Formats: sequence, structure tokens, C-alpha cells
Amino acid sequence: MHESTSCSGRLCDQALCSQCSNICTSRGASTCKQCLAVHPTCAWCSQEDFGQGVAGSSRCDLKRNLLAAGCALTALEFPTSKLQVKEDRPLSNKAAGDTADATQIQPQRLHITLRPGEIIRLRPVKVRQVEDYPVDLYYLMDLSYSMNDDLLRLRTLGKDLAKEMGRTTSNLRMGFGAFVDKPLSPYMYISPKEALLNPCHEINTTCLPQFGYKHVLSLTEEVGRFTEEVKKQIVSRNRDAPEGGFDAIIQAAVCNEKIGWRQGASHLLIFTTDAKTHVALDGRLAGIVQPNDGQCHLNSENMYSMSTIMDYPSLALITEKMSENNINLIFAVTSPVVPLYQNYSELIPGTTVGTLSNDSGNVIQLILNAYAKIRSVIDMETQGVPEELSLSFNATCLNGEVIPGIKSCSGLKIGDTVSFSVEARARGCPKDKRKTFVIKPVGFKDSLTVTVTFECECKCQAHAEPLSPVCNNGNGIYECGICLCHPGRLGPRCECAEGDYSTTEQDRCSVPSTVGIGGARGPGAAVCTGRGDCVCGQCVCHSSDFGKVWGKLCECDDFNCLRYKGELCSGHGTCDCGFCQCDSDWQGENCNCSRRTDTCMSSLGLLCSGRGQCVCGACECTQPGAYGATCDKCPTCPDFHDKNAVNCTYKDEDDCVERFQYYEDASGKSILFVVKEPGKNHTHTRAHKCTHTHTHF
Repeated sequence: MHESTSCSGRLCDQALCSQCSNICTSRGASTCKQCLAVHPTCAWCSQEDFGQGVAGSSRCDLKRNLLAAGCALTALEFPTSKLQVKEDRPLSNKAAGDTADATQIQPQRLHITLRPGEIIRLRPVKVRQVEDYPVDLYYLMDLSYSMNDDLLRLRTLGKDLAKEMGRTTSNLRMGFGAFVDKPLSPYMYISPKEALLNPCHEINTTCLPQFGYKHVLSLTEEVGRFTEEVKKQIVSRNRDAPEGGFDAIIQAAVCNEKIGWRQGASHLLIFTTDAKTHVALDGRLAGIVQPNDGQCHLNSENMYSMSTIMDYPSLALITEKMSENNINLIFAVTSPVVPLYQNYSELIPGTTVGTLSNDSGNVIQLILNAYAKIRSVIDMETQGVPEELSLSFNATCLNGEVIPGIKSCSGLKIGDTVSFSVEARARGCPKDKRKTFVIKPVGFKDSLTVTVTFECECKCQAHAEPLSPVCNNGNGIYECGICLCHPGRLGPRCECAEGDYSTTEQDRCSVPSTVGIGGARGPGAAVCTGRGDCVCGQCVCHSSDFGKVWGKLCECDDFNCLRYKGELCSGHGTCDCGFCQCDSDWQGENCNCSRRTDTCMSSLGLLCSGRGQCVCGACECTQPGAYGATCDKCPTCPDFHDKNAVNCTYKDEDDCVERFQYYEDASGKSILFVVKEPGKNHTHTRAHKCTHTHTHF
């Protein structure tokens, strides 16, 4: 670790910059615990006689300064961050019979020790999708009356679906469930009374009474049973246009024992409908106010028993349960509602949308395409990250280029390996100093479990002496070399009472070249920086409506920092003694500059379309004539093409990654255009250069 000081918010070397303030001594830390929280370079000396007879000495300082001032190494409190790899099995190439042995993420378990403010880089997280991985496919179908032709078609497609999926996995299980909507008014027909048993009474046909969700067939390898059960199904009829499909999604996701989801398999939940769906709070139309609890409520007949009691689930709850159960949701919906479900998919990670034909005749190809899309993308997610910890990701995808701020890779083939670098920073100290969180690819059972221990306490705190004789015969607690005085007592050894006063002690509350508000230095500042009273030679800081005031001379506060658009530290950091401590995704003196680069990515996956630089999360176009949010528009650029071009990525036999675009010009001529990234060489994964022709006509 390199020790440094702070100069205008930047780290600099104290030996080289005489104008720099020492961040450890300028933040007013009066205890060992406070000292550790100032900066990762700060140390504390717990030696009892440290600093005696030396004016201006501080127990909280850079490690080298404390040692030079005579602090014994054994009395030094200077915890350092550590990384330990607890489990590190190599990645697998192919799924064996027992998929519990297939490893798709490496490493599997880490332990980190982290002190406040320090950043530690985890081991690179490698991910590889193995070949022939088992698949559990649960088909969840809307059985409202408008889906009758889809049901008839599905009865003939079961074997074909299994056959086509068999090309991607030799270990397939299929299950089936159905939904309509909550059997309550105003969602169902209640008049005439015959409609309760036969909602199709008014249209002179027969259908099933309305139901919420029913689980029909648990996941099974017997494909014939899937077809048999589908043939037994009969549609129902509901009154309003939206359906209750979200109720069904939650039950299908969380009822693991009933559905039969395997731990070592990809979980596909196919949701088919031609209608909108009810969401949270829609239950109030029927007087339902109890929120959905996200638990399994299937009765002995495999019917959703809380359909009339609990509200529809929220998108947040669906997202949570999809992640917890490693499920990839596929919305197979008809064209009128595709935009709606596309919006849903953007809020639920691991979800894809396909356009279903009016009779579901294309459902097999839709599922195959969706599964291929799912397998071509690795998107990392986190679970259980404590609020006091911030994580930042960088992705290294197929071409070996590091993409800052991104935690996903696309355009992958089975067997491709990608990696993600992760940095963790402790922003504070939780009550429970030991926390565990998970990093995993969306839809995978494999995960990296990280246990973090927050080093927020000093070891010397464990040896504190209450009512210590060192502290003026028991007027305080002796801890880490100092006295923590009882209320009403002041002084280095609690020797003063608040009522005592001596003019000679006034000098201790100011210095000739005093520290000003926010850590600034200037001559002739008032006693206690004008923000406190000098009592027994110690500053007692005034309270403030604006925030907290502290420090040996009341020189520090948490409200005098740079602002942006009226917000302290732009709303992206905390104010600490005149300096903004930015959140992990932000930087700059006032934390108004975003570190994210995903906002600069074009649809081709190129940073600013290869025509500019990403500055503070926004593209600055450098190519003449380029404009747009990602510099994607450039009529004068040689690589500009028709906006209806198809963008593709593939890896050739030499493992070279190519990005190309296919389109037709005004004359109908087919054009294949290979996209070349400016300033980048297309490189082979084994380190020799790939060559290609740039344009083909």
C-alpha cells in the first residue's frame, strides 16, 4: 500500500508537495476508530507516552510519520485489506451425467478483509457455459378463450419441441401449467348464475370455470406425457382484457418441489399469452389489499389457493424470484402486446421476448431463438451486497478488450470463456462486521460467494479500561492510549471539569497558522475556528442546523463541500471535512462525473461507435461529422450505412471475433460490411493478429 496525503481532493506525496495537507491529521480524528475511517493510509499510535512534550503531534497520522515520531511498531494500529481464495475449482468444458460436478464460474468462494475507504480488486471472475447442459422447460399457457386455437396447435407440437430442443441438450425435461385470472368480479362473469360454472354460456359453448393458476404437469423426461396433458386441457373465459399471468409466474418460480426444478439445469419458463397482464395494486378492483408474499400456495389439487386473497405481484417481486431460482423468463406473446412485454423484459434481467403467431405455430422456433439468445449472453448480477459496500465491474469479452463499467458480454458461443474484474470499496461500517454476498451470471446456479469482514475496529479497543486510574482517578475510559472522558470532564487525562477556566489554556484552542473551515489553512483564524468554545484547553464544537461539526479546532464539518446543481457533492457522495468522498460510480471534485461507460455503448457494442470518447458517461464525438448520443450518426463517415442494416457478431475457425453488418442498397444489391474499430486491431485469442477483408459486395 502506498501512503499519501490529500491535496485538493487528489492523492499526492507529502515529501514532494509541501502545500498538501496531511489527510490523516486534518480530519479531526480523536479516537482510533475515527482514525481508521478517515483514509486507508492512516494509522493510529496507542502508545501511552506518545507525543509527550511534542507540540502538534497527532496519534492519527501516516504510518511512516508515527514510526518516525517514536511510536513502537507493536503499538501501531494499521489494518490492511486482504484477499483469500477459499474455493477455486477449474471451469468445466462439458456437463457430465451429474451436473453438480459441472463448474461454470471460477473462483467459487472468496474472503476479503476491508477497511473503510479502501478498494480491493477481487480475483478475475471467469465464466464459461458448458456444452450439453441440462434444460428444464416449463410451458405456462394462457387458457383464456382467445387462446383456443393456440391450445389446439400446441397439442401437435410437443414431440417436435422436444426433438428440436434435443439438438441443444441431451437432458431435457418439460412441464406444463395454465392460467386465466382471479375468479372474482370484476375479472370474471358472475351473471347469469350459469356463467359461474360455464363462462362461455352467453356464446353458446362450454368451457371451464375461471381459475387463477393450475399446475398441470411436473417437469418430466417423458415427452409423451406433455402431449397427453396438453390434449386434456380446455380453455376458460374471463371478463376483462388483462390476464392474471403474473400470479402464475410467481407460483411456477417458487413452487420448486411441485414443479420439479433441478438444481443442476437451465430453467426456462415459457409464458404465452395474447393479452396484457394485471400487475400489483390491480387487485384493489376486487377489494384485495394483501400484497403478494412471493411464497408457494399450491393446494392438494395443484391450484393456486391464494388467488382471491393476495394481490398480483409487482415487477420487483418477479425479478427477485427469477433471480433467486435461476429462471430465464421467455415472453412468447402476440404482436399487439410485444411492446408492453418488451418494456417488462428490460426491467427483469434474463428475460427475452418473442412474437407469437396468432395460432402459436411458430412457438418452437421462438423458443429455440430465445434459448439461443439466452445462451449467447452472460450478464452478471449481485445478491445481498451490503449498503456499506460498493462494487464496480469491468468486462473482458471475446476480443480481450477490457470494457470499463460493463458487467455483461454478448455474441457468445457455447464454450467461450469471458471474465469480469470486480473492485470492492467499503463506504462505511455496518453493525454486523461480517457480511456475505453473491456474484453470479443471470440464470445460472453457479455463483461466487464473497464473505467480507469490515475492519472498522482497532485491536486495542478490546483492551479498554473503564474507570481507569490513568484518566484522573476513574473519570474516563482508557482506550488505545487516550482517555475517553465521562460527561462533564475534559482534558487529555480528564483532569478538567467544564466549569473550570484558565486563560493560558485558551492558546491550545488556536494556533498561529490555524486550520480553517473545511480543512483550509490561513492566518489569524478565531478560537475553535469560530465554531466552538474553548473549555479546559479543548474545543467544544457548537451544534449546527446544517450538519455535524468536529475536529480538534472544530475545523471539520459535513456540509462545506462543492455543490453541483444545488446538491452537495452532486448527490453522488458524502462531504467529509471539505472534501467530497464520491460513490463508486462517480468521480471529480464535486462527484458530478460518472465513471460508467455502458451509457456510451452503441448497438454494435462499440464505445461511442468507435467515433469518440466516453467522458463522464457521455460521448464526445471526435470523428468529423459524427453526432448522436453514441456518435452513431455520421452521414459523412465511410462506415455509415442504412439504418435497417442487420448487425452481427461471430467467431471464425481461428477464434477471431468479427463484427459485420448486412444490408441492401437502393438498387437491391446485397452488401456485407465488416466493422473495423478505429485504432484497434482484431486480435487472435492466442495473441497473433487476425486478417480479414473489410468490405464485400
